Amino acid sequence: MVRVPDRVLVVDAEAGVRQSIESHLAHRGYEVLTAGSGEEALGMLTRQKIGCMLADVRLFGTRAGELLSRALEKDPTLAVLVASSTATVEEAVHYLQYGAFDYIAKPLDPERLEAAIQRSLRRRSELVRERSIVRLLKEEVVNMGAELAGERATVKGLSVATLQALVAVVEARDTWFAGHSLRVAQLAASLAAETGRTDEEIEQVRQAGLLHDIGMISVPEGLLSKEGPLAPAEFEQMKRHAVVGSDILAPLPHLSGVSAFVRGHHERWDGKGYPDGLSGEAIPWGARLIGAAEVYDALATARPYREQLTPELAVERMRGLIGTVLGPEVHRALATVVERGKALVFVADERSKELTL
Repeated sequence: MVRVPDRVLVVDAEAGVRQSIESHLAHRGYEVLTAGSGEEALGMLTRQKIGCMLADVRLFGTRAGELLSRALEKDPTLAVLVASSTATVEEAVHYLQYGAFDYIAKPLDPERLEAAIQRSLRRRSELVRERSIVRLLKEEVVNMGAELAGERATVKGLSVATLQALVAVVEARDTWFAGHSLRVAQLAASLAAETGRTDEEIEQVRQAGLLHDIGMISVPEGLLSKEGPLAPAEFEQMKRHAVVGSDILAPLPHLSGVSAFVRGHHERWDGKGYPDGLSGEAIPWGARLIGAAEVYDALATARPYREQLTPELAVERMRGLIGTVLGPEVHRALATVVERGKALVFVADERSKELTL
């Protein structure tokens, strides 16, 4: 693997600040480049491989757009550090949400700055390795488009653990998507228990919940976190993930039922879902539960464009979807599980002893 460069780009309108940082970092063994404007920095990112960019927050608003987003378009693995003399919490959250690795208060302390750069370069190395894993898994698991069928023999040798690892890599592409599959699996399993399913069926829908978005590996990067409505062509790309996910799982005999749940988790009670336009009881039972869990998670989890709803309000909002998106039995089960205060524990999570709604 190519070594991630320790080249640092310092972007600041004040020449004295640039020179001071450059002198300190160069003395510590870094290769340092400097730029006095956002446009100059973007030009350097086009011409050279940069590991880390430290930029004054005042330079992030350039004529042609945001320096942060444009820099990450040129190199999605670039470690961006934002320096600010105002250093407000709101400003920090804004830049961290949209891709910055760290947010540092001015005046800059040389030792703390170097520590932040080292942390960011380590994270960048991990991100580069992760992207390499994604590329290898893509080659092993799914060949997009017409060649997908040719990958079935390779997929047969994959374990469930490998597939779950692929889902984790997919979720890591979008901060707001992280943990989604685990939460959906937990809630879908609780709904299955509430509706009287057997232990075997509960485990089946739990696995389907963990793997339901594995087909997102076929969705172009950036589409997952796009704000606002998708263009028609983008929506068609997004819709493919249900079929791709099902095709990935179909060759595994012990996951045949899981594959059907994954394919159908975007079907609607009124038949207006995808990919098959199934309606009512024709939708596989596990797919109906996963679909409801997905809607709940979307409402009860914060997104860049809106605040999260309370569990009770999310359930009430979903009441209006009965007969169109959801069946009445599924909504009744959801309301009961949420009212109880927590989902049943079917999924071990290292971050906590107990998963709650």
